[in-house]
Amino acid sequence: MNLFDVYPINDITITKGRGSYVWDDKGERYLDLYGGHAVISIGHSHPYYVERITKQLENIGFYSNSIKIPLQQELAEKLGKLSGKADYQLFLCNSGAEANENAMKLASFYTGRKKIIAFSRSFHGRTSLAVAATDNAKIVAPVNETDNIVFLPFNDVAALQEYFAKHGNEVAAVITEGIQGVGGIHLATTTFLQAIRNLCDQYASVFIADSVQCGYGRSGKFFSHDHSGVSADIYSMAKGMGNGFPVGGIIIAPHIKPAHGMLGTTFGGNHLACAAALAVVEVMENEKLVANAEKAGNYLKAELKAIPQLQNVRGNGLMIGFDVPDEYSSLRKNLLFKHKIFTGEAKPNTIRLLPALNITSMEVDLFTNAVKEELQQ
Repeated sequence: MNLFDVYPINDITITKGRGSYVWDDKGERYLDLYGGHAVISIGHSHPYYVERITKQLENIGFYSNSIKIPLQQELAEKLGKLSGKADYQLFLCNSGAEANENAMKLASFYTGRKKIIAFSRSFHGRTSLAVAATDNAKIVAPVNETDNIVFLPFNDVAALQEYFAKHGNEVAAVITEGIQGVGGIHLATTTFLQAIRNLCDQYASVFIADSVQCGYGRSGKFFSHDHSGVSADIYSMAKGMGNGFPVGGIIIAPHIKPAHGMLGTTFGGNHLACAAALAVVEVMENEKLVANAEKAGNYLKAELKAIPQLQNVRGNGLMIGFDVPDEYSSLRKNLLFKHKIFTGEAKPNTIRLLPALNITSMEVDLFTNAVKEELQQ
């Protein structure tokens, strides 16, 4: 049996990770500034994380949600404290797509409506409803296509107001990333997010903050939407939530009441997933990683802005992008194969940086010095 060919693959086999570094099967060390799509939040193989999961696995790794799992309540309480959303409710699942799928489904249950507003360049996942709300026709199968999703221009307040004025009573939810990740590190403006909040209040619609990639402390605040001083009704989470263990979730404002049968999951919130998520929350709090994301991100952005060949350096915290002119189109490839540094990309010419939240200034300097050296050559 062969693997189904779905990704372009670099000819590198990673066998070990520690902190912000990974090693391949030849013993070569790489600086990881991508973290597997923003997944590695507290560093590879953090000792406390390994210990927490190992101890849990020695007891029990899984049982279904048909019994009490106290780890779920412990996670909810610690997550509420760290995020500042202690009065919200937590539903646990397994991935970001699943989180967004459940968020939109819950909004439809709550409002009794069908229309979802999404935006240009959005990415919300690959499951049926999540991919329908993703602005990429190449990954939307015919069976996923639906008239229930409406795409509007990102950051266009006037277009949003116009649509609500005509169809507001049909809108179940508005879903948006605080910082678009796959779309190229584009920040939602404060006026845009405030307009979403106000219109959702006016028309009794649900504001869904897709925080799968841009949340969990990565932006220098727990949710990137927090930079605009607005509160959403539902926040979706995954990526850095488990530091590599598959876990996701949504937190739900108290005015949205649960009912049996609305949502469900087999693997979501299992013992091992909760142990991984608790380890992440505890390390983030003890090591003050949200504050470090802000500090390290500001330093990294300043260093990148000082490199004249780079264009449009942008982002918040440790979710940073910059554009590379065509004459330097080989930069990302050369950083990987010549300088042993992993970075991400967004088409056509954006390099994305999503390092662990405990990255140091020394590691930032390693990267920026490599960029300077490569551009000079």
